[in-house]
Amino acid sequence: MNPQPRRRTFNTPAPPASPFPYHPGSLLSILDLSVDGVSRLLARATELEKQDPLKRNRILAKRRIALLFYESSTRTRTSFELAAKALGADTTLVSNLSSSIEKGESLKDTGLTLRALGAEAIILRHNSSGAPWLLEQSARLPVLNAGDGMHEHPTQALLDLRTILAHLRPGVRALGADTLAGVTVTIVGDILHSRVARSNMLMLPRLGARVVLCGPKELLPETATQSATGTLPRRQGPAAGGVEIERDFEEAMRESQAIMMLRIQAERLAGLQLDLEEYKAGYQLTGQRLAAHAPKAIVMHPGPIIRGMEITAGVADGVQSTILEQVTNGVAIRMAVVERALTAGVPSDRSPSPGWKEGGRA
Repeated sequence: MNPQPRRRTFNTPAPPASPFPYHPGSLLSILDLSVDGVSRLLARATELEKQDPLKRNRILAKRRIALLFYESSTRTRTSFELAAKALGADTTLVSNLSSSIEKGESLKDTGLTLRALGAEAIILRHNSSGAPWLLEQSARLPVLNAGDGMHEHPTQALLDLRTILAHLRPGVRALGADTLAGVTVTIVGDILHSRVARSNMLMLPRLGARVVLCGPKELLPETATQSATGTLPRRQGPAAGGVEIERDFEEAMRESQAIMMLRIQAERLAGLQLDLEEYKAGYQLTGQRLAAHAPKAIVMHPGPIIRGMEITAGVADGVQSTILEQVTNGVAIRMAVVERALTAGVPSDRSPSPGWKEGGRA
């Protein structure tokens, strides 16, 4: 690997207002939520998690939700399905391998078909960036983005935030621009192809966190962050959040309170040549590295984990790991997001959930 400039800090203007989504219950991007909207979603997730399951099961009783998945998924699909069913909703899974999608049906026609069949919301995972916007525009239903190409994964960012707050800001009830002031979150690995990294880059600095991206130039070119950080708010002063690149993993670890490891997305490399042994030497999180440079940091991973590649088994299963906690948090977060999808902006003859009178949007 050729020597690279060690660090670059991105100072960027505030995000412009977006005309999307059309439906107030949709969640297409993490930027669809104001800081207050994020705060209310997290609070509602906790309320739903603690609620009597028999009462919770009546919130969306017999409402119809379609899970439309063009990519394989374990954590996201299962947690969305469990979340919807915990609220009493009926769900159906539509996969690209077991539907007319395999015959060439367009996303638009699939969405229109699901609406005609009675679906009231669609949870979409798609291999093309921007697909949730297209689906919402054509189907005019609330759409929840469960990951679109290399673009975003907003509910993953929300569950990651819930995990970070539980360990680094326990007891915080309302979020603000300085909630994570003084916190450095380092994201390591295949940043170029990571929708998880992008959603976290767009959200965490809004709460005052400093985000450090770490990886080799092949997986973290200087230009890879510009499209995401170009929409980040600019903040100043000692509590300011921001996004930086740091090539030296151990240097980044020494400054971190949270370390988020990412797998190399081999399915998206498209012929990119990467020396895996050299990568592991520079960027694998081992027990020795963790003990020497970040003995108190929490270790995160959105999954799936490739043990022995980006992280060793001992670290993944160790006391600093929050990986399974993130998975558990996904159910609570997605209950709140699904409830919002079907109660935000509802007609006056239907009682909305107390938290969604304004739809939770910026």
